[in-house]
Amino acid sequence: MHKFEDLKIWKKAMDIAERSYKLTADFPNDEKYNLTSQIRKSAVSIPSNIAEGAGRNTNGEFKQFLGIANGSSFELITQFYLSERLNLLEKDTAQPVIKEIVEVCKMNYSLQKSLS
Repeated sequence: MHKFEDLKIWKKAMDIAERSYKLTADFPNDEKYNLTSQIRKSAVSIPSNIAEGAGRNTNGEFKQFLGIANGSSFELITQFYLSERLNLLEKDTAQPVIKEIVEVCKMNYSLQKSLS
């Protein structure tokens, strides 16, 4: 069992989740149950799965949840690209968040390798 609050990847994922909520706060109301909801769910899923995996009994189980977190990361990247294409976010706003998510993905792969 790992103490997830001490994991740098979890802290960065929490920052991304918080930022995602703030960035979608100004999305149009007609997106509330669509893209806004999807972005927020994906963003919350990343640190949540890291935390859940850290609380499991084996490194294999931890790796499984890190894989789920990575899938959510790719979903979130796609949703931010779509937000750009729909002109809900400016490229200058979306791209820094996408870069942060990619950084978390790289950290995720490294952490998974270390658990082997």
